[in-house]
Amino acid sequence: MNDDQLEKICNRDGFIAALDQSGGSTPKALRLYGIDESAYSGDEEMFSIVHGMRTRIMTSPSFDGSRILGAILFENTMDREVEGKPSARYLWEVKNVIPFLKVDKGLAAEADGVQLMKPMPELDALLARAKENGVFGTKMRSLIKLANSAGVKAIVDQQFEIGRHIVEAGLVPIIEPEIDIHSPEKEQAEALLKDAMLAHLDALGPDQKVMLKLTLPERENFYAECVNHPNILRVAALSGGYTRDEANSRMSRNHGVVASFSRAFTEGLTAQQSDEEFDATLDSSIASIYEASRT
Repeated sequence: MNDDQLEKICNRDGFIAALDQSGGSTPKALRLYGIDESAYSGDEEMFSIVHGMRTRIMTSPSFDGSRILGAILFENTMDREVEGKPSARYLWEVKNVIPFLKVDKGLAAEADGVQLMKPMPELDALLARAKENGVFGTKMRSLIKLANSAGVKAIVDQQFEIGRHIVEAGLVPIIEPEIDIHSPEKEQAEALLKDAMLAHLDALGPDQKVMLKLTLPERENFYAECVNHPNILRVAALSGGYTRDEANSRMSRNHGVVASFSRAFTEGLTAQQSDEEFDATLDSSIASIYEASRT
């Protein structure tokens, strides 16, 4: 583990840019960017276009480690280059931004009000490739829709079981048990989730460090016990479908939590913008999310 990266993720101001839309969510991300499905044919063309979008973001003068702690990459992005360097190495060596890698393979069918992660049979090989590429940590997402105690327990059990495995491989896992912002039982689900996470955190050894990525809660500072837990390096928050203004407002009321926004981070960016317009829009986005994450 890189000591400079560890110090940065633990102690510096900033936020984590989520650039990890995968196969299922890429068409929507491209539509928001001003490119519809008629502009490409097949996955390879689609991923080439989205890599162009991510490259434009990463190479922007506004995008660097002065305000951005880390960036989460999709596997396909890690396997490509930015300005002649492997993407993850470009992030750290050129931009001083810590690289993370999305490792989950999507969501299983809903059961007990939740969607667990699909099996990851090639996880060990992926973790080895990530380490070779200079990746610091991983991210994996599951989804909670209802306050079902059995479902929430299953989500957290799965996240921490795989999380321990990732720690043993020498990487830092970002555990992301997202709660649907439209859930009719969102606040009750948050209570179940926090209790389940704290039980697992308390069972970790002193050297088993993890991160969390959580839906912004209904009650301010609801996850403070997680933020202050000795096994937590950092707690991040996802935007989850909130507008950037709403997500930033909620962020600013949750002390010690940093943003890890995806759609809200790229809100307003389009392929049709000039470089000057693109950079100005991105700079405004970064500035607002950075300020919200400093509280």
